[in-house]
Amino acid sequence: MTKLLVTGGAGFIGANFVHYTLQHRPEYAVTVIDKLTYAGNKANLESIMDKIEFVQGDICDKELMDKLVADCDIVVHFAAESHNDNSLREPWPFVETNIVGTYTILEAVRKHGKRLHHISTDEVFGDLELDDPNRFTENTAYNPSSPYSSTKAGSDHLVRAWVRSFGVQATISNCSNNYGPYQHIEKFIPRQITNILSDIKPKLYGTGEQVRDWIHVDDHNEAVHLILDKGVMGETYIIGADNDHVNNKMVIELICELMGKGSDWYEHVNDRPGHDLRYAMDSTKLRQELGWKPRFTDNQTGMRDGLQQTIDWYKEHTDWWQAQKEAVEAAYAKQGQ
Repeated sequence: MTKLLVTGGAGFIGANFVHYTLQHRPEYAVTVIDKLTYAGNKANLESIMDKIEFVQGDICDKELMDKLVADCDIVVHFAAESHNDNSLREPWPFVETNIVGTYTILEAVRKHGKRLHHISTDEVFGDLELDDPNRFTENTAYNPSSPYSSTKAGSDHLVRAWVRSFGVQATISNCSNNYGPYQHIEKFIPRQITNILSDIKPKLYGTGEQVRDWIHVDDHNEAVHLILDKGVMGETYIIGADNDHVNNKMVIELICELMGKGSDWYEHVNDRPGHDLRYAMDSTKLRQELGWKPRFTDNQTGMRDGLQQTIDWYKEHTDWWQAQKEAVEAAYAKQGQ
């Protein structure tokens, strides 16, 4: 079996990747390392803990990462501090995890000659104007706008430098905003779903014109596996679901509709500082060269099926999120959001 080390595998996207891998790719033996900070939740892996090896630890720990990387074949690097609002309040953890942690992994991969796939974000590109018809491509210049996105940009540059300077076998993917099961309820989509389930009106930042090119997490992780199988070393792949015609207002109205509320059953709240306007991803390279196609789409919003699946999951797993809800909403209330 191929030994797969997943960093940040108890976080939202990483945990879904682990579940997806066990379900669809039995040729992999999976080890997860996660620090279990606010975004990492061991409960995300509870149902499969007997099928994986789990290590609680910090990717900045040089000795630990050296040991784990030496004992694997492939590293998939999800681990990151990833919440924009948190990065504005306290930037240092983002610098430490996203830059120092990635450096530590790169040095271990370099030393032991292992394969790396680095997970990144569309936010490294900055944002587009709402009326800009362009999409981000693999050749778009970086223009990050927050401590989160700037540290992710830095980690991408480190990976490319280690590929070029030291011959590290690595690929990178930049993905648009994910949604789906196990996402922390401070995030936009699960916050609105759990608000309605708690009989609280959903909250829309500003006018809600922001566009995020939302992608279901399973579509993202299927693309990552395709890159592991067929990706060219040193290359970067954009992962996007062609949902760049869907703004946050449309998303919140669709959630209200799918959950049996009027489409206007929500409240406008203060926009957050430096809120990017529009992300749009051009995944032509991934689609044409590797043959990828997202599953959770339709011809109307591109999100209806994926949102319904996500709503159903949060309905069925109230024990996973309910204890956090009051604290999350109290934190947002302090910011007028």
